[in-house]
Amino acid sequence: MGYLGWIIFFGVLLVATSASAGFIRRSPITAFALYLVAGAVVGPALLGLAAVAFDGDSTAWLRPATEMGMIVSLFITGLKLRLPFNDPGWRMAIRLALPGMALTVGGLCLVGHFAFGWPWPLALALAAILSPTDPVLASLVSVDDARDDDALRVGLSGEAGLNDGTALPFLVLALAWMTGEMSGDAGFWPHWFSVELGWDCVGGIGIGFLIGWGLGHIGTRLRHFAPGVAPSDFLALGIMALAYAGAEALHSSGFLAAFAAGVGLRRVEMGVTHGHPPVGKEDDADEARHEHSRARAPAELLVNPNERATSEANHPAQTVGWVVSDALSFGETMERLIGAAMVFLVGVAVLPRFTFDGVLLAVALFFVVRPAAVWLVTIRSGAPWQRRLLFGWFGIRGLGSLNYLAYALVHGLGGAQAQTAAAAVLTVVALSIVAHGASTTPLMNWRGRALAAREASGSDVRD
Repeated sequence: MGYLGWIIFFGVLLVATSASAGFIRRSPITAFALYLVAGAVVGPALLGLAAVAFDGDSTAWLRPATEMGMIVSLFITGLKLRLPFNDPGWRMAIRLALPGMALTVGGLCLVGHFAFGWPWPLALALAAILSPTDPVLASLVSVDDARDDDALRVGLSGEAGLNDGTALPFLVLALAWMTGEMSGDAGFWPHWFSVELGWDCVGGIGIGFLIGWGLGHIGTRLRHFAPGVAPSDFLALGIMALAYAGAEALHSSGFLAAFAAGVGLRRVEMGVTHGHPPVGKEDDADEARHEHSRARAPAELLVNPNERATSEANHPAQTVGWVVSDALSFGETMERLIGAAMVFLVGVAVLPRFTFDGVLLAVALFFVVRPAAVWLVTIRSGAPWQRRLLFGWFGIRGLGSLNYLAYALVHGLGGAQAQTAAAAVLTVVALSIVAHGASTTPLMNWRGRALAAREASGSDVRD
């Protein structure tokens, strides 16, 4: 199919998914599942119009492509989490992303070695690649916007923001095991613990937060003193780029930095909004109450993007509201675009590499390893058993796994093991898109009814 034919194909696909968005929202079918099916149809197993190779030489494009999507999505995820740092949602996210991640990697590594006979290094590499959850494809169960403090969504969003960075040290360990570096270098373990594990996480979070917080303050102040109608999307893009590149240049996690930069920019919004709330009219009690509720709301709700040319950001909260609103609008569009493109490519590549071993691995991960790891790390967390079960189920795999697969392919994973890994990862990701996507709507509807019943009975709905 020629260049013009592909443009027509993608135009029809985008129009079809957009026009049917209402139906998709009410059904177990997701837009990402449709992109997956479309890729499979044009792939080599059916129409043969497109093909994607997965080896060290031909996947140089995969890592930067998936990284762009991950950086944008992680930044937006952090920006939507408008919570104080002592909120229980952060503690739950840390439970899931740190000990939960380690247990998932360990459990999946054992499955890979003993159930499939994979060598320990390959089993560990695949466990690290498949353990992180995905912030791009989990839009139906992640935080909707900055007003959303639902405990399940907050925990899953925080986990997705953190665990893409915490999985990389385990992949580095597996690749070092493959190449013999782990046993041949006496200083490997001290370096791994201090740099790959410790500094990678702490440095990434610290660098990203400082860049997001600092540039957010600078950008907000400059736009307040010199207002204009130009959007702030380039400011958001600059913060993402500098956070990721700055962390990577200092040998820490760029993914954690992108997430922390979004959290840092949100701290700026919270500080400005709380420090400069809109003033109510003393002679109008209703107006004063309305303004008080607005003061507690996210600043992006104080502005109307449709009235940019006629609006004047003469209040600090309005200024930061424009910055955050533009960042969210730009980021969410980029996130959907890159996510759709990557899922389409998974569809193109998956059928020729679809394996029974990958299916069994997906079953073990979805129904045994992930739920067991989550159940263990949420003991004494105060979360009810229903939410703990949903935490265990909603662990969709996506762009993060593809990115780590690309990383492994260019850092020592090759030959037959590379083909085994690519087949397993593509199979698990495709099944995750279908299974988790199909189950999201009924499970979230069930949870919504349960929360409504508890609210009617006077219980704390966040429990």
